[in-house]
Amino acid sequence: MTEPTYEGRHAGPPADETSDAAGSPSDAHPDGRHRPAESEQSVSETSAAAPVGALTGAVRLRVAPSPTGDPHVGTAYMSLFNLAFVRQHGGRFVLRIEDTDRTRFRADSEQQVFDTLSWLGLTWDEGPDVGGPFEPYRQSERLDTYRPYVDRLIESGHAYHCWCTPGRLAQMREAQARDKKPTGYDRMCHGLTEQERAELPGFSETPVVRMFVPDDVPLVFDDLIRGTVSAPRPDDQVIFKADGFPTYHLAVVVDDHEMGITHVVRGEEWISSTPKHILLYQWLGLEPPKFAHMPLLRNPDSSKISKRKNPAARLTWFREQGYLPEALVNFLALLAYPPAKGPEGEDVEVFTFEDFSARFSWSDVNPVGPIFDMKKLDWLNGMHIRALDLDDFTSRLLPYLEADGILSGNPSLGELGRLREVAALIQTRIAHLTEAGALVAPFFAPDDMVEVADDARAQLGEDAVRVLDAASTALQALPDERSGVLASVSTWTAPAIEAALRAAVIDGLGLKPKVAFTPLRTAVSGRRISPPLFESMEILGKTATLTRLDALRSTL
Repeated sequence: MTEPTYEGRHAGPPADETSDAAGSPSDAHPDGRHRPAESEQSVSETSAAAPVGALTGAVRLRVAPSPTGDPHVGTAYMSLFNLAFVRQHGGRFVLRIEDTDRTRFRADSEQQVFDTLSWLGLTWDEGPDVGGPFEPYRQSERLDTYRPYVDRLIESGHAYHCWCTPGRLAQMREAQARDKKPTGYDRMCHGLTEQERAELPGFSETPVVRMFVPDDVPLVFDDLIRGTVSAPRPDDQVIFKADGFPTYHLAVVVDDHEMGITHVVRGEEWISSTPKHILLYQWLGLEPPKFAHMPLLRNPDSSKISKRKNPAARLTWFREQGYLPEALVNFLALLAYPPAKGPEGEDVEVFTFEDFSARFSWSDVNPVGPIFDMKKLDWLNGMHIRALDLDDFTSRLLPYLEADGILSGNPSLGELGRLREVAALIQTRIAHLTEAGALVAPFFAPDDMVEVADDARAQLGEDAVRVLDAASTALQALPDERSGVLASVSTWTAPAIEAALRAAVIDGLGLKPKVAFTPLRTAVSGRRISPPLFESMEILGKTATLTRLDALRSTL
């Protein structure tokens, strides 16, 4: 047995309804979809690159963000779980832009969605930028698609025009609140003609269209994560606005049907809307998809994470702060899914998307809202940074060093070579790529103009002068000779430098290492905390090192 199949596109609803009043759809439908009652694990293997019409048994999932500002981290969170299931079963992942909210629409937001999801490696098979068999993938370009569905709902008595003005609706809600009655539309317009309604107060010449929700609306449905779910009774929801745009509730049902979506995965805040959507599927004679409602991401105080209160809710923020995409994907997976198990039964919390997808099952998703633990993300980011190949790590530093003005957008081969050497020293010392700038900058500063930070200068003790003098004398005497191919082998090495300095300032001056090496670290890097001292001197070279020691000595 296989999962539902979708073949062919339909510009309008079927000719007649095939669902009974109790909401139990028949197995076969005019649109060619068939859904046996079975687990999502019984999906047949198909190629993700196959034409949609040939995807017998393939799953089709989508993410549908709204371009109303910086992409929310929840978009990545939903995309991750959708994509893990899709890739496991050789299905198709669809990116659809739900831009029907024209009052909050932002033109640059769509590109931000493309950029951030691509950065995370959460790539889609169909969408506005890559096309696909069911384009267009922007709701604003599909307006002609929705009208036939609206007309059918009106003709069948499942929807009606509402001419109430916003002012009249506000008064209605105020009265309901004052009288402590349930809020919801009072159906003033239901059953009236436009002329009859025009004779009543609060009339607008441009109507909306509302669902006519029956008293016996089914409120219980099956959820792949939560099992049997009960939702509150909906009121007569607006499904078509006065501006000619559908609301989310109609558009999502129509688009999911026409694009053959087999599983709808979304946040738990949409549980209360699911009965409305199931009603629309039934009224239009369409087979509903399977539903999975993910737990909401939450702040440490258990409140819903939002862009207004938490910068980490903004998906672009993670890149700005120097997080690796692999680490963020790993973190988002752990928020609602248990870690893998190692050979001894231990938790394995560091894993790749491929690892996650291979072991994914909806039944293992934790329905409890996870806390967005930034300390855990920082730890994961450090782990993924340390796992990078050195060349890969070096290349990932470049955008941040360019932003900090340390390197240009077109560094020389010599600068890249030095950066690689420095990167090897700092890879285990940072948790964010943004931390690299302070550690790397001294290696690209003029040797006689190294800026000494206030906290570094403050820790210089009374022995600083004689330490610098003794170190300079010792290093002057240290040979700096080159041999080998292209003079690639030097006698100026970290072990030789360390031996010379220990003999001069620890043994020679009788100082403890911390006292002896602090002035040298300050001279070389200008920082209180820096990459390893002797390796730094090796990278800088003999002349640069001595110049820096002399520069600090001249200020004391």
